[in-house]
Amino acid sequence: MTHLDRKRRPQTHWRRKWQPNPMFLPGKSHGQKSLTGNSPWGCRAGQESTRMSKVVSTPTATKMKVIWQNENVREFLAEFISTYVMMVFGLGAVAHMVLGGKMGSYLAVNLGFGFGVTIGIHMAGNISGAHMNAAVTFTSCALGRMSWKKFPVYVLGQFLGSFVAAATIYSLFYTAIIDFSGGKLMVTGPTATANIFATYLPDHMTLWRGFLDEVVVTGMLQLCLLAITDKGNNPTLLGTQAIVTGILIVIIGVSLGMNSGYAINPSRDLPPRFFTFLAGWGSQVFRTKDWWWVPVVAPPLGAYCGAIIYLFFIGSNKPEEPQVLENPSTIEDRRVSVLPKTVSHQHGVASLTPVSVYPEDRSSVLYHP
Repeated sequence: MTHLDRKRRPQTHWRRKWQPNPMFLPGKSHGQKSLTGNSPWGCRAGQESTRMSKVVSTPTATKMKVIWQNENVREFLAEFISTYVMMVFGLGAVAHMVLGGKMGSYLAVNLGFGFGVTIGIHMAGNISGAHMNAAVTFTSCALGRMSWKKFPVYVLGQFLGSFVAAATIYSLFYTAIIDFSGGKLMVTGPTATANIFATYLPDHMTLWRGFLDEVVVTGMLQLCLLAITDKGNNPTLLGTQAIVTGILIVIIGVSLGMNSGYAINPSRDLPPRFFTFLAGWGSQVFRTKDWWWVPVVAPPLGAYCGAIIYLFFIGSNKPEEPQVLENPSTIEDRRVSVLPKTVSHQHGVASLTPVSVYPEDRSSVLYHP
């Protein structure tokens, strides 16, 4: 091997060229820690981390990050996952009652939906409000508490979350469903299993009695929800809103749920019903007593009526506090500094002293409780 070949020979992995630790470079005090650590290979580690950050910060990743931070996208995802969790717990409890015999009960169904709502509120309450109910979303928009532009975003997230939850329960309990029904997916009869996923009227109920029942029960739900969250009245203690709302669902179920199954939520009933239509139960899920449209129409009507009743009996009776002027120093901070349109000359020097004026929105000067 010649001297030239020895020069051209590449360095092996153990013959690394020594690189000084930037901590001990001139101009850096020994008390200041290096971002690359105390390893003598700190510079190389820093270069590797920089290279990795460049790989992650691709245009696609940046675009996805921007999309994920969009308010509508975050609210859609929050409604999706919270509704999914609520429905998995609730439908799972119904599956135990229908398929498991002694392993399930009607009380367990109420507890499953109730605490499913509690977990859903903890999961998404600070992002979207965790409606998990198209009737509640409709009422919020109708009362002007939320923009109608958000209505399809919320409802789509709820419907998709509910549909995926129904698919999840079907997959988990598939063998139990087949064993219970003898391989035939029935909507009515002693081996009916469609009622695991959606509500159906019992024999003693007529269609319009069921409609009235859904209106009243959903109205009770919305009436109590406003009482729980009304900060101007007597709301729940801080941090207890989720558990109190879950208890409310349990109470409604054990006291008013017998007649129509207390759907009280289009997002709870329609998407799983559509799933059963696709999964093999057929069009009978829509034709049985023509009930399918009632849990879609009656709950929004009932929720709106319940909200109006609360605002009439409670909201109108709350004393209005007089508007109090803010501290003058606070008003002074809200002034906007602008340059004068005309420049006055005083002693030969142009005056550029800013002139303070109030903003156009003078209502912000008053303090609104």
